[in-house]
Amino acid sequence: MTDVIERFLHYVSYETTSDPESKSFPSTATQLELLKVLAEELKAIGLEDVKMDEWGYVTATLPANTTRVVPVFGLLAHVDTSSAASGKDVKARILENYPGGDILLNPEKNIVLSPVDFPEVKAYVGQDLIITDGTTLLGADDKAGVAGIVSAMKYLMQHPEIEHGTVRVGFTPDEEIGSGVDHFDVAAFGAQFAYTVDGGPIGELEYENFNAASAKVTVHGRSVHPGTAKNQMKNASLMAMEFNALLPVEQRPEFTEGYEGFFHLTGMQGHCEEAHLSYIIRDHDKAKFEAKKVEMQQAIDFMNARYGKGSFELELRDSYYNMKEMILPHPQILEYARLAYRALGLEPIEVPVRGGTDGSRLSYMGLPTPNLFSGGHNFHGRFEYIPVQSLEKVSEMLVKLIEVIGKAA
Repeated sequence: MTDVIERFLHYVSYETTSDPESKSFPSTATQLELLKVLAEELKAIGLEDVKMDEWGYVTATLPANTTRVVPVFGLLAHVDTSSAASGKDVKARILENYPGGDILLNPEKNIVLSPVDFPEVKAYVGQDLIITDGTTLLGADDKAGVAGIVSAMKYLMQHPEIEHGTVRVGFTPDEEIGSGVDHFDVAAFGAQFAYTVDGGPIGELEYENFNAASAKVTVHGRSVHPGTAKNQMKNASLMAMEFNALLPVEQRPEFTEGYEGFFHLTGMQGHCEEAHLSYIIRDHDKAKFEAKKVEMQQAIDFMNARYGKGSFELELRDSYYNMKEMILPHPQILEYARLAYRALGLEPIEVPVRGGTDGSRLSYMGLPTPNLFSGGHNFHGRFEYIPVQSLEKVSEMLVKLIEVIGKAA
């Protein structure tokens, strides 16, 4: 088993789920456990300036081994996993030489990863897949990126014959809830540009992402005994369902792809007296993004006109924006990545991110940061998997990228 695989299997054993309802930073203390481990590993490898600050950010430096003038750049990944599926007690295993067809993840519960539901898995027949027992997510998003970076750093420390400049490394918490770089000190990081290693399947290179907002809807109803409720009861749960029906069905995630945006209902709870709905709003096009926010407000206004002023409250907050306009003025950053990919026989797959990364916010903070592949599939769910060969290629690609930038400068 290669170094990057061992690291990955170790990292996924840590529960690092972030909590969108938390008021602390990081949002969960469990993330700090893995961040502390990473800081110690970077020190053991021999990196310099290894620090873990008050917010949990871990940073370190791979020192230059050349006298040439080479730009200082960064590699970043996040340690937290999505709260959309459990990340506790992950039972990862390697399915060697996948023969095709259904993968029985859990015989006891009859949980199956099927190519009927996830046809992309058919591309990995003959390869080795890291899978779960179907009761938790895996955590390749983004522990694959973390493992790839650490393994690449170790390799370069052991192979000084590979000429390179100074590389900064950063590991962050809370990316999945959109606050991963709230306290990140770009100036102190000291890089001219960076890459997040937080993409999907092997070969992906991403510099476009959604514009993003979160929306919280509170519905105020009126509870009355059902026996005497006529013309008096206002059932908040039913009102919430009515509100959701006003949003366009065709603009839900399950019906969109490519550059198509969506409204996504991420959570709901309620009873007769009060109900709560949580949404995320996404679109690559800024004008369409703004129009979606207006459409949600119009739905709120309609429901308040129907049920009375104050029946519906909307809390709307922008999360991040499309990094494309911050990246394209720096085409060389993308060209470095393309050269590294092609040197390994990978043709770059340049697709828009149907999500976001820390890089999208960092790009607007003055650190242009496109996104590199981490190799995984089916993120945020129980059917997440990553091919061993893809994860190994992540580490190889990062070594090659550092070498390419060292030579190109």
